[in-house]
Amino acid sequence: MRNLQRAQIGPVIWRVLAFSIVGGLAVLLLLTSGAFAGDSPSRRIAALPLAPELQASGLARPTVAWMEFCRRVPTECSINLSEPEKIKLTRATWNTIKAINNRVNGSIISLSDQDHWGVADRWDLPNDGYGDCEDIQLLKRKLLAERGLPRRAMRMTVVIDDRGEGHAVWMMRTDRGDFIFDNKTNAILPWDQTGFTFSKREGHDSTAWLSLGGFTSPIATAKR
Repeated sequence: MRNLQRAQIGPVIWRVLAFSIVGGLAVLLLLTSGAFAGDSPSRRIAALPLAPELQASGLARPTVAWMEFCRRVPTECSINLSEPEKIKLTRATWNTIKAINNRVNGSIISLSDQDHWGVADRWDLPNDGYGDCEDIQLLKRKLLAERGLPRRAMRMTVVIDDRGEGHAVWMMRTDRGDFIFDNKTNAILPWDQTGFTFSKREGHDSTAWLSLGGFTSPIATAKR
């Protein structure tokens, strides 16, 4: 009788052990997959950059060359108030922005307005493959607007660079802060990490320009 009971109990123990092992593995897989699934959105968000917002401090006078450009190409300067004033930054949007930035920086040959047009300052789209800082930024904005990004959130900006000279960049205003695009580097930086003194930018509610207070970002400027 005891031998019979042992013979019956043995398979039962093995079945219990097997069930416990399989069940444990299933629970472990469930918990693990749940953890990764739960973490992935936050990880994707955390991987996107963050920047402070650069506050404007009143109206500013636009450059004469910008006003002349707007007379020639008014569609590049108009404001559509139905567009959002900030871009909702997603991984897909960030990848598109970086790709356009790198492509334009790598394809347009830098040439001063004096050498290109025979004048000290002229804003234009670099349709012939040559341009200086503002021309290159205008092309980036045009291409990104054609891909559905709101022009209202992409503002041309005038700064003083590391050489103490006037320089044009463009500011991308997002729900994760304000970022700067520059033809001198492919890096898209938070405004406070550029080393620039910020003078003024296009407004987002009208064609008026806004003063940025001449605020100097608090880091040393990298030489380029």
